[in-house]
Amino acid sequence: MNLNGLEYHLEADGHGSPLLMLHGFMGSSDSWSSIRGGLAQHFQLLMPDLVGHGQTAFTPELTRYHMGSVARDLATLIGERNVNLLGYSMGGRLALYLAIHYPHLIRKLIIISGSPGLATLDQQIARRRADDALADRMDGQSIEQVVAEWEELPLWQSSTFSQLAQAQLRAVRLAQNPRGLALSLRGMGTGVQPPLWDQLPKLRIPTLLMVGEQDAKFVQIAHQMVGLLPHASLEMIPNVGHSVPLEAPHLTLASVVRFLEDDGASQC
Repeated sequence: MNLNGLEYHLEADGHGSPLLMLHGFMGSSDSWSSIRGGLAQHFQLLMPDLVGHGQTAFTPELTRYHMGSVARDLATLIGERNVNLLGYSMGGRLALYLAIHYPHLIRKLIIISGSPGLATLDQQIARRRADDALADRMDGQSIEQVVAEWEELPLWQSSTFSQLAQAQLRAVRLAQNPRGLALSLRGMGTGVQPPLWDQLPKLRIPTLLMVGEQDAKFVQIAHQMVGLLPHASLEMIPNVGHSVPLEAPHLTLASVVRFLEDDGASQC
């Protein structure tokens, strides 16, 4: 699908009200395999490969990886529809940005293991330097080397991460292009993302925050977010870490369906 001059790969499935699903860094539309079948029984799923990922066309133009540019592409994809929006990790940051800047397009919002970015300039500068250094390494490595380094991060060391979930996640990561990942990190990494903390109190969209209880950093962020969002609830998923949809697919599926099909939530 051509969105503002860039060819996006889009997977669609199911019937019902539209649900736009945004994957995390090193992910793709295949990242939703653990909950796709169940969600497709309730909703029309729209699952794009975000720029720099999966089968979406590669472009060397860094500005196309900026959060504002990607959000504009997604707004074009949504068109006249009023959609539910779900984002995981990097996709959660993007989903929050999209909901804040295009609230008229979003019915309900679900953020899994996501954040509004970094609050202070010092934090942003430090993270940007770290992300740029990682992107530089990615540019000179094979995808196998990139994935091996990424999987050493503490974020992925959940004690309940099954071998099957690990294999599914690794397969999606190994299908990526290191150059595209590097550009995504430089264009839409946490260090360069516009911080959204100050705008949370203005967001009127019913929102569900989901986080794994073993994901200590994002548990703290989620508690801060739910205190600032006027119409938000927080659901802690027990015994899992950052990769909530893969580590706890049944609980994730049940929570998403319950929240989106609850007519009361839309009246918050």
